[in-house]
Amino acid sequence: MRKRTGIVEVPKAQFPRCLSWLLVVVALSCTRQKSMENAGRSSEEVTFSVENHLSVERMNEKVVLSPGDLEGSFGDAGQLTYQVFMGEEEIPSQWNKHGPDQGLVFILPKIEANQTIEINLKGSSGQLDLGYPKLTQAELSHKFGGEFKNREYIGGHFQNVTSLRVPPEHTDHSWFIRYEGPGWESDLVGYRFYLDWRNGIDVFGKKVSTPVLQDVGQDGFDSYHEPADWGMDILKVGKTLGLGSIATWEDGKARRVDVTDSLYTEITTNGPVYSSILTKYYGWDLPSRKTDITSEISIHSGTRLSRVDLTSSEEIPNFATGLIKDAKAQVLTSDDILSFSYLATYGPQSLAGDNLGIAIIYPTDRLTQVTADDLSHVLVFNSNDNTLSYYLLAAWEQEKGGVQSKKEFEDYLNKEIEKLSSPLEIHK
Repeated sequence: MRKRTGIVEVPKAQFPRCLSWLLVVVALSCTRQKSMENAGRSSEEVTFSVENHLSVERMNEKVVLSPGDLEGSFGDAGQLTYQVFMGEEEIPSQWNKHGPDQGLVFILPKIEANQTIEINLKGSSGQLDLGYPKLTQAELSHKFGGEFKNREYIGGHFQNVTSLRVPPEHTDHSWFIRYEGPGWESDLVGYRFYLDWRNGIDVFGKKVSTPVLQDVGQDGFDSYHEPADWGMDILKVGKTLGLGSIATWEDGKARRVDVTDSLYTEITTNGPVYSSILTKYYGWDLPSRKTDITSEISIHSGTRLSRVDLTSSEEIPNFATGLIKDAKAQVLTSDDILSFSYLATYGPQSLAGDNLGIAIIYPTDRLTQVTADDLSHVLVFNSNDNTLSYYLLAAWEQEKGGVQSKKEFEDYLNKEIEKLSSPLEIHK
């Protein structure tokens, strides 16, 4: 049996081809095909296997099959409804038309150490009501029916939208956007970023595994700062980099995306196992010139990790990101011997006063400097064709099955960078 190594899906070719991220983009060829009629629908099947070369089990691994991968087996791949099976178990999946992972996405629930498993993929014509549970969400909500007065939005009611070009009157604490920006979540954790001059990334700690963002901020604009049954806002961002905010390193300080000509954001995917948000920062005013930044943030079920893919229209010599500096938290770093590394902090730094771990996972060969300013721990990267991608994550001790110690958090991070540095293999 011939085998094909999973090809890394890396935006704008920013990593060597031999590396992989948490996802695997697969080239499939059909090993068996059959046609049958089922309630007036024709179906086709392909079978392939997935191999784990690591001596550790892997949970909730994302697999992405692009339209090009599927057309060789299914013809007009984008017009079918797909079902993915591991043995007799159906694995929830979804078709993405937009976002960084276009095509069929499914989450492999478990693969044992050094194990090879068989996956069956069925494509059916027509629409099927698959009824998968919703484990991820991305949303954006702002007010309608009121008006801006002195840069505050008076009156109105919140309503979800799929996109927004931010009005020039909007600024921080305008009371216009619910929880002040777009939000995204998995079954483990939620995040948001401020859609204004601050552009900082914050964390919603979750105590439940169901979607919660649709209710956050509905019963009072900033009520999420107080403990609730679902959880709460657990990170104080202020003027820091919070958790993985977009920045540059200028004159010994980290500078977030602050002065821009305009902002646009769009919920590109809002599905049961995968969600994503696109944001365009037009005319970011850098010292040498203006640039446009495109940000694509994505998350999938069963993980704390969010992937951030950035593209700049102009070269940025000192692309940067980082973490809030908190005296109550200990700084953790990896050995930088794998393709991916991390910078993290752990300790009683949550707004609930309990333990919270936050981290950036980044491609080791892109790093040029680890530094800090008065507010943040900072990572500085080379521009590499004006792109940068990294992961951010938070682990709160109150989440279901949450990390309870620094040792557990370090073990978790070391396993994540090991998996990212050693892709699954797909056999055809």
